[in-house]
Amino acid sequence: MRIALFITCVNDTLFPGTGQAVVTLLERLGHTVHFPREQTCCGQMHFNTGYRPEAFPLVERFARTFDGYDAVVTPSASCAGMIKEGHPVLAAEHGGAGLQNAVAALVPRVHELTEFLVDVLGVTDVGAYFPHKVTYHPTCHSLRALRLGDRPARLLGAVKGIELVDLPQADSCCGFGGTFALKNADTSIAMLADKMSGVRSTGAEVLCAADNSCLMHIGGGLSRLRSGIRTMHLAEILASTEGSPR
Repeated sequence: MRIALFITCVNDTLFPGTGQAVVTLLERLGHTVHFPREQTCCGQMHFNTGYRPEAFPLVERFARTFDGYDAVVTPSASCAGMIKEGHPVLAAEHGGAGLQNAVAALVPRVHELTEFLVDVLGVTDVGAYFPHKVTYHPTCHSLRALRLGDRPARLLGAVKGIELVDLPQADSCCGFGGTFALKNADTSIAMLADKMSGVRSTGAEVLCAADNSCLMHIGGGLSRLRSGIRTMHLAEILASTEGSPR
């Protein structure tokens, strides 16, 4: 199977360790991961703020860059949701039949990491070891767009040494929402306060999620409160082994 990593803008710029964790994990499971250097943005920020014509060239580039791979794996439920839902819309609005067909053929091969592990590879125990108390935040895109369901929990539950605790009101938004946090700062902060209250009530050492964008938002708040709670992308926990630094 020819697997390509779509790293995403946020991860490439701010959280490169997450992409490295995905490669480490998939290689440990016996797969070779390719990194197409021509990849750029999925266009979500443009699409969500109304700049659809500006997002369209990114759809063309994505389809061209990842053509020929059996699977495209991304450590971002948010960007996976954009590709699956937004790219067909943009291709229909601005592209010809050729691009529409290319996008339609590629979209089923694009997978968020946990979806790929559970549904495509058929594994839940990935050989991870992480002896810490952890709680999981299901981000809005993972919960409502991709409908990942219990896939992340099944993967985390199979990690050796972990103590997985439920997050109260887990299905509530953290308040990030990309540009929403900037345009509606007061509302965003209020939502963040509720989310942080839930996280702190668990007594967890680590908060994890499938989107670093949301973890960045929540982690910033927890840091300002000096809560001592770390944020980690789920991929980094799954990539951890007994000899890994923690």
